[in-house]
Amino acid sequence: MVDIGERRTRRKGTTFLLVVAAIAFLLAAFTRLLGIDGGRYMVATTALTPYFTAAGVLLGALALLLRRWAVGTVTLLVAVVLVAAVAPRAFPDSRPVGVGREVTVMAANLLVGKAEAEAVVAAVRAHDVDVLAMQELTPEMVRDFERAGLDDVLPHRHFLDEPGGSGSGIASRYPVFPRTLTPPSTLRQAGALVDLPGAEDLEVLSVHPLPPVVYEGPQDWQRDMAGLPRRALDGPVRVLAGDFNATLDHVGLRRLLNTGYADAADQVGAGLHATWPSGGALWPPPVAIDHVLVDDRCPVEDFAVVDIAGSDHRAVVSRFVVPAR
Repeated sequence: MVDIGERRTRRKGTTFLLVVAAIAFLLAAFTRLLGIDGGRYMVATTALTPYFTAAGVLLGALALLLRRWAVGTVTLLVAVVLVAAVAPRAFPDSRPVGVGREVTVMAANLLVGKAEAEAVVAAVRAHDVDVLAMQELTPEMVRDFERAGLDDVLPHRHFLDEPGGSGSGIASRYPVFPRTLTPPSTLRQAGALVDLPGAEDLEVLSVHPLPPVVYEGPQDWQRDMAGLPRRALDGPVRVLAGDFNATLDHVGLRRLLNTGYADAADQVGAGLHATWPSGGALWPPPVAIDHVLVDDRCPVEDFAVVDIAGSDHRAVVSRFVVPAR
């Protein structure tokens, strides 16, 4: 029989473990709720918000079940606040019926040119893509695309290809005119005006801020995020598509959305679909860092993530309506 002293020791041990877990959860939760994109570890923690939100709910429920009322109540209350921020991404928003031209935009990180060009072109054909925004576009990848027949489906281009991971590019079904849409950034971010027939013109930016978890810290990522263009009220419809190296929980991306964009995945209830790493890996935990941000005047009709052989990112594809003139 277990004596009273041993029971008390076990109870104190259980309480101690619950308190430590609750403190860890609360630190992560308040990093997200207060919008602290601090050091690289804080940025990485914020990217995991959906995971620790679910963990907080389970932890709070467990603490209440074990009658640790204070720990359970505080943990569960904070977790519920996070659920209110995260859960709506899994449900489609109400949106008006679009009147105008349907446009499909795809964004693909090519992993320093290691992605299979044939797989990218096959996805472009399968989803009837009109504009393809590429990140980590290398000169070798451009030649691979020429052999794979990208020009047959998207004959117009604005490529800023470079060796390594700094290249970028836009390929389009319709004529494109290069535009400088950002200040100088760490990685190149191609911008272009797409001349749509019978509709408003469309500005497209291939987005690729430097990853925030590099050894030097997230300062360059924060600067690159701050340099992304806000929606222009008196300009053409604008779409930002690519590898943001940011989730919907990072304050930099949330501020950008507040300027007049809508996240296409969030609009159709696919906001929790992870895009990196691809291939079903469980570590690091998969997160949604690739996005299509559309001008909020454009109703979003569809969104999908697509596996691209050879890349560590899944491509993102969105169909939306550009209002008629």
